Amino acid sequence: MPKITFYVLPTESSQERYLFACKLIEKAYRNGTFAYVLTDSIEQSKHIDDLLWTFRAGSFIPHQVCTAEQPDVENAVLISFNNLPEYRQKIIINLSAQCPKNFQQAERILEILDNSEDTKVWGRNRYRQYQQANMEIVTHKM
Repeated sequence: MPKITFYVLPTESSQERYLFACKLIEKAYRNGTFAYVLTDSIEQSKHIDDLLWTFRAGSFIPHQVCTAEQPDVENAVLISFNNLPEYRQKIIINLSAQCPKNFQQAERILEILDNSEDTKVWGRNRYRQYQQANMEIVTHKM
């Protein structure tokens, strides 16, 4: 059963939310943990892809934007708006508006919310879904 962690940012900036996601992705990679970044669209996936190359000078995080074809298993970080790949990712970083499908397969799910109304509404809905599934939920106000 996964542990769910919500990070609530004080800003309404989606860019700050994405930069915070990059920091969590980097931490997972440095800890040797596979991560799957779930987005709402190919455009959002490509934006995270671009940020991972530029968010910190000297940072290198091997990653791949996944589309319909099978991803490279060697990549530590997969970014996609599709369902989870067949092999299990230990951490799901959810940037989408929905709960990940088959989220019970993960060890951890990291939810990052900014202070915008849309993000808060989507976050509350996901929180309720996790609660109804009897998941352990922790919230950090940043």
